[in-house]
Amino acid sequence: MNLPAVNDIVARHAGQRGATVAILQEIQEEFHYLPRPALEQIATELAIPLGHLYRVATFYKAFSLEPRGKHLIQVCLGTACHVRGSLRNLEMLQSNLAIQPGETTRDGLFTLEKAYCLGGCALGPLVVIGGKYYS
Repeated sequence: MNLPAVNDIVARHAGQRGATVAILQEIQEEFHYLPRPALEQIATELAIPLGHLYRVATFYKAFSLEPRGKHLIQVCLGTACHVRGSLRNLEMLQSNLAIQPGETTRDGLFTLEKAYCLGGCALGPLVVIGGKYYS
């Protein structure tokens, strides 16, 4: 299966050393996850083993091999956020979206995830929606 979006993304990075992570980030943004056909196509076009792409994709938490919603919601449960009530944020989101962490709403719009540090401890409790931080 040839995915035109994958061709375009790989072509934009032609000749760049170490572009694998950047390519995977763009694929993730395009499809909201890393579909196997896209990984296979990247492996073929870059002449690298498919296993290498899977190692990179599973090493970084930002990547998902399962479909995610259009909007990723991450609730920080790290120590600073936890002591400031982040569990209440998680419970409210679970209730309003009718999903558990790791699940996606039926309409495919939202995926809810737990995180254990989002790097904004002084702002906690934090929720990140689509890359935007909310305190």
